[in-house]
Amino acid sequence: MLQIKIIEAIETYPIRLEILRKNIPLPYKFEGDLDSETFHLGVSKNNELIAVSSYMNVKNKNFEGNQYQLRGMATLKNYRGFGAGKLMLQEAFSMLKGFGIDYLWCNARIVAVDFYKKQGFQTYGDEFEIPIVGKHYIMFKKISND
Repeated sequence: MLQIKIIEAIETYPIRLEILRKNIPLPYKFEGDLDSETFHLGVSKNNELIAVSSYMNVKNKNFEGNQYQLRGMATLKNYRGFGAGKLMLQEAFSMLKGFGIDYLWCNARIVAVDFYKKQGFQTYGDEFEIPIVGKHYIMFKKISND
């Protein structure tokens, strides 16, 4: 059974490093990790942390209103397809709605675009390249009902 909880930034680092930054000379500790408005979610299976995600109060000029950015979403390879990512996003949507947030946005790797679309995200703008990491799209989901 999967269990979700709020975790500390430091708990995200091993999975970020393994999945998002392996052999990539970019930081796995993000600016904003320790900000008071940032929160991190983790999913465990049998008391092992298998997936992480971080949510930061960061504005994107392309969207109006109150915004959060999703960063560092990663699931260990052996646990993909079991719903950990979906579970984290559902929890985040609920929390962000409670905070009065209008939009959640992210820079999604091409390989993750379909996953995000299944969770209700839309792409914005053209594909772009992040050096060393690869091609991305800005994606967003409206959180507030207005």
